[in-house]
Amino acid sequence: MLDVSENNFYLTTTLPYVNAEPHIGFALEIVAGDVITRYQREILGKKVVFNTGTDEHGQKIYQKALENDQDPQAYVDEYAAKFEDLKNLLSLDYTHFIRTTDPEHKKAAQEFWHRCDDNGYIYKKNYAIKYCVGCELEKTDSELVDGRCPLHPNQELEIREEENYFFKFTEFQQPLLDLYASSPKFVKPESKMKEITAFVQGGLQDFSISRLKEKMPWGVPVPGDDEHVMYVWFDALVNYISTLGWPDESGEYAAFWPGIQLAGKDNLRQQAAMWQAMLLAAGLQPSQQILINGFISVDGQKMSKSLGNVISPAEMVQRYGVDGTRYLLMNLGPFGTDMDVSWEKLDAVYTAELANGLGNLCSRVAKLAEKTQLENQAEATDLFDNYQQAMNEANLLESLQQTQKLVAELDQRLAEKKPWELAAAEAQPILQETINKILAIAKMLLPFMPETSQAITNHFSQEKITALEPLFPRLEN
Repeated sequence: MLDVSENNFYLTTTLPYVNAEPHIGFALEIVAGDVITRYQREILGKKVVFNTGTDEHGQKIYQKALENDQDPQAYVDEYAAKFEDLKNLLSLDYTHFIRTTDPEHKKAAQEFWHRCDDNGYIYKKNYAIKYCVGCELEKTDSELVDGRCPLHPNQELEIREEENYFFKFTEFQQPLLDLYASSPKFVKPESKMKEITAFVQGGLQDFSISRLKEKMPWGVPVPGDDEHVMYVWFDALVNYISTLGWPDESGEYAAFWPGIQLAGKDNLRQQAAMWQAMLLAAGLQPSQQILINGFISVDGQKMSKSLGNVISPAEMVQRYGVDGTRYLLMNLGPFGTDMDVSWEKLDAVYTAELANGLGNLCSRVAKLAEKTQLENQAEATDLFDNYQQAMNEANLLESLQQTQKLVAELDQRLAEKKPWELAAAEAQPILQETINKILAIAKMLLPFMPETSQAITNHFSQEKITALEPLFPRLEN
């Protein structure tokens, strides 16, 4: 459950790896983060830190830069700008955007290393492992399918033999299990909580946290050893506290940590086990909660450039508008479930629930209010308890469905009362009650569709309501 008692609220997305254009999966994650933090700030009145950014080190980045005949820094600068563009594209209101190439982040990552090392959790050894460059992770035989990583089946695994620094992950099995037992909703949904608990119960292995600089120079230097750079995950995870000014433990860090993290299901192990163990090793508080999203497929297939089935956030905005896109993303499914989309499915939901649903309701009522010369006396309506409970639990789809239900109920009531067939004096009380509930719907939609919510609120708060331009234009084939 989200912490609804404190006045400060901190949420962070994962940092997308800047080796490709922003895709619908990350758009889903960052819009979900925006919805949660807008609710906390605009509805509950809290001070909010909402963090996102870009993960810019590691072998995948280095290889891509070499393939493009670019300096790695120039390469990541180009792609980081594409992710920063999402702020305007999706009407995001994040407060922090951190890049792992920022000097202050690098200093924080090195200080974090120092603390883990000083506490006895880092050592050096020779090793040989099977390594998936796509995941930037070691792979055990039990994780492989036909000898390949199931997430990147087209990539050959690398066999790596070298001297690296290791993190004593094995020492944190019981502390992690204790953490999970003391906070049974630490990971949401419950199925992912069970999955990470089973993973830790099955036994942990120490993992490599450095790479030889001569083989892969693109990373944060290991403190005191010029021959090594930090393993990308060890560096990147520290962003969740470096963005708050850590290692300065006053200021934002003191006010906002621990926080809530959003991640895809392929990040479950890194976020809910590795990072938590690292925090404990550094003597810091674990995260408050991890919210895990499922994967998005298109027409039953994984999104792929080669298949030509990639749906980009920019394409969605061009077709459905900013708020239409935000609504459709949040309508796909609850945390933890895999989702299948297609343009046909998106079009159907947009038409039924926005153009013919909310949009049509607002247009009809505005026109009737104008026709009957209603002297509007709008009254503030409290948010409904079931909506607030769902939002407090980050059950975003359930919250959105509450607004859909209200729209349907108002449509049904208008169909029964038929105010267009009544004299103005008889129609006006019906319209006034409907307008009050439309304003409640607008408030409920504020975290999801901020521009639409404001437009509805402004229009239906006027003393004299006039006809309303369609909020959601009909789609062109």
